[in-house]
Amino acid sequence: MMKLATIATFAGSAAAFVPIQQGRTATAVQSFENELGVIAPTGFFDPLGLSKNISQEKFDEYRTAELKHGRAAMLAVLGYIAPETYRFGFDIAPGVSTYDIPNGVAAIDYIPALGWAQIIFFIGAVDYWGVLGDFDFGKPDLGDKEDERKLQELQHGRLAMLAFLELLRHDSQNFVSPGFDGYDNMITGLPFMYGN
Repeated sequence: MMKLATIATFAGSAAAFVPIQQGRTATAVQSFENELGVIAPTGFFDPLGLSKNISQEKFDEYRTAELKHGRAAMLAVLGYIAPETYRFGFDIAPGVSTYDIPNGVAAIDYIPALGWAQIIFFIGAVDYWGVLGDFDFGKPDLGDKEDERKLQELQHGRLAMLAFLELLRHDSQNFVSPGFDGYDNMITGLPFMYGN
């Protein structure tokens, strides 16, 4: 044990005399460390190195994709939870009411082929043209709080992406093994929503 401690001490002290490498530094990563969205405690989080040696334009494309996926995930979380408690009660296809379609992953088998075609076409159209519309009505005047609100949107989108993945995981596990967690419903913390 004493030998191990001595070797560790010598190895640690020898590292102090190793010259510092004066080579090329990662300027691409350093240039993005001050971008909006870099927050504590993670700081600039890029574990896969996707921002290494890229231009500002490419980084902006990545940020736009992150915003788009975050917004879609926020809608997906609402769309996953809302049918647990409320249905609109219309026919999505002749003879197929929203009351007849189960929630979550179980709904995949109940959506008719034309329904899937509509979903794929709508998502493709929104992705191709970029927006559903750009309306001045309803846009708040943020003034000097614009950066703060943009950061909040990034944070909410990141949280929604994780939340949707967890909802999907939980629902898929419940679909394969019903009642694996001992609960009948997905939203277990609010039993009054189900009339209990």
